[in-house]
Amino acid sequence: MQGFGKLPGTSELFPRPKVTEQIEQFHYVFKDGKWGPVEADSYGTRMPEVFSVMSWNIDFQRPLANERMEAALHHLGSCSLRGGRTTIIMLNEMIVSDLKLIQQEPWVQEGYFVTDLTGKKWMSRYGTCILVPKSLPVKSVFRVPYLKSDMGRDVLFVDITLPGDKILRIGSTHLESLRSHPPLRPDQLQTAADFMKQADAGIVGGDLNAIEDFDKTLHLKNDLKDAYLETGGQEDAEEGATWGQMVTKRERARYGLGRLDKILYCGTLAAEGFQTFGMDVVLEGEAGERLVGEYFGGLEKAWVTDHLGVMADFRLALDS
Repeated sequence: MQGFGKLPGTSELFPRPKVTEQIEQFHYVFKDGKWGPVEADSYGTRMPEVFSVMSWNIDFQRPLANERMEAALHHLGSCSLRGGRTTIIMLNEMIVSDLKLIQQEPWVQEGYFVTDLTGKKWMSRYGTCILVPKSLPVKSVFRVPYLKSDMGRDVLFVDITLPGDKILRIGSTHLESLRSHPPLRPDQLQTAADFMKQADAGIVGGDLNAIEDFDKTLHLKNDLKDAYLETGGQEDAEEGATWGQMVTKRERARYGLGRLDKILYCGTLAAEGFQTFGMDVVLEGEAGERLVGEYFGGLEKAWVTDHLGVMADFRLALDS
């Protein structure tokens, strides 16, 4: 769901936290036919020097949520196997039914930890989730709710142990969707960046809702690097856009294209590649016809979401 239109607020149900706090949570593994909490140090060996991070926002408002999520998971599974590279997957705008489908997916059961089985840790009716390869030594998982958010937004972090007792901190976030006065996204990204810098290397990705001019420089103000820009991408170039291609004609005419989704990083790692994914992933057959027919405003195709995903390849400086 993009950041220009009106989104129902959550402040009445989920009041803003009064202090910045780190809320620890379990991560889960599929074992003996069921999902359960991972016991400390019972999985994972060593973080590889090269790895990838994917992030995708699956619109929670479009009809046929289950059918769309099933199609998205099928696409994610094929993308994550690219070249056999270790790939961490971050998801935005998950709803509870999405989490259930994730748990049922064979490739997830076989190869991944999941940070959330329910939405109990969210401060909204939708939230974030991270899929972490079981080969990685996960040290901890926690959330940091944003003090300044009218939509219950937070950042979800996974800490991965590196050689020499160092830490790689991977974060998934969905920054405030609307314009506000004063803006809320600068404070939110600063909070995420502060926690990233407590680790030896940090990554945060997701729908950053970069819809205003100040959003273009938020990473610089927080001493973060933008994987898209660092690998040769140009700001405002059409090929960098992650929103606007898979929406109604009316929305596209009103808002144009936007690079709403980003992957930012800091510390002892470098971005070596960047790409978008998910273009024209659609529902087929009767389900596709229903989606096109039921979506308010009309869609040209039965797109499963309105966002392209983003994927960055990284190299760790393990000896730094």
